[in-house]
Amino acid sequence: MSLADFIEANLDSLVADWAEFASQIGLEGTSLTDHELQDSARMMLTRIAADMRTPQSEAARKAKSRGEGANPEGDVTDAAQIHADDRLAQGFKLNDLVAEFRALRATVLRRWAEQSAPSAARIEDVIRFNESIDQTLSDSIRQYSMQVEAIRDRFAGVLAHDLRSPLGAIANSAEFLLQGDDVTASRMKAAANVQRSAARMKRMIDDLLDYTRTRLGDALPVTLAPQDIGRLCLFAADEVGAAYPQAQIDVVLTGDLAGAWDGDRISQLMGNLLVNAIQHGSGDIRVVAIGRDKVVEVSVCNEGGPIPKEALPTLFDPLTRTHSPPEKRGIAAGIGLGLYICRRIALAHGGQIHVASSAEATTFTVTLPRP
Repeated sequence: MSLADFIEANLDSLVADWAEFASQIGLEGTSLTDHELQDSARMMLTRIAADMRTPQSEAARKAKSRGEGANPEGDVTDAAQIHADDRLAQGFKLNDLVAEFRALRATVLRRWAEQSAPSAARIEDVIRFNESIDQTLSDSIRQYSMQVEAIRDRFAGVLAHDLRSPLGAIANSAEFLLQGDDVTASRMKAAANVQRSAARMKRMIDDLLDYTRTRLGDALPVTLAPQDIGRLCLFAADEVGAAYPQAQIDVVLTGDLAGAWDGDRISQLMGNLLVNAIQHGSGDIRVVAIGRDKVVEVSVCNEGGPIPKEALPTLFDPLTRTHSPPEKRGIAAGIGLGLYICRRIALAHGGQIHVASSAEATTFTVTLPRP
């Protein structure tokens, strides 16, 4: 009996073995029914048997061994994805998912080997079975991982959104404490600290919201309106300077800086670049905006050590943080999204951002076309 025929002839017992093993690795205190534990196992084994009977060329064999050439419909892929979704909903960890397939492989091959003596045809069946199992496992892991990432992104988005209300209350309370004629010096200092901390938190929350939006497939929204880049640079320098009074920020404006951009987004971009320069640089910070014929170029330059060469290829990737001095860590260090958001804002305007770093200085340059 071929292995494909053996799987179909013993489908009920194989699925029962699958469910029994799954019950041993499920969450403690969770009572899953046999139907829940068997879920898509019957479909997967049926599809695996059908896949083993499908003629396969040597080229197709090589493609499958590299994870290529899978048909997303009509083979094991859709069943594997359904199974991954079910196991995630039932609380199984990724290691549990892998353990299920390892047990299934061993059970099927062991029970089939008891039927008759080995032969060349049986060896070919084992090869085809392992290929199908590996493809199914790979598809399940991919689906499981994608779903976990999506859940995390949605959670981060909801968390960031819900944090905006209490943060707004904190900022408004700090503003209230600074009003009146009886404000003492200590009270003013405490309220100013609250305002600066709230401003830093707001930048991180805004970045996190934008990150989750792009991760979930939405484009970063921009609303174009007449703007003056010079004014936006000065505003960003004042705002960041108030949060980091120790920083010296110089702004140089040259040429025609008028155009149509999203003012809030450009201010967010400039704020992120300035905070990044303060966190990772030393000495004065120089902002230069130059109006050219069809574009406006804005650069933020800071002194200090160079960015490590190995960090440059992933510098604008999300959740990437380079080294910063101990005194600049903590809440001010951010969450590794600032430069990623800067790139997304530049791209949303049809522009670009790049960095040049040497022992003398590090310069981030943003090029924004005039619409």
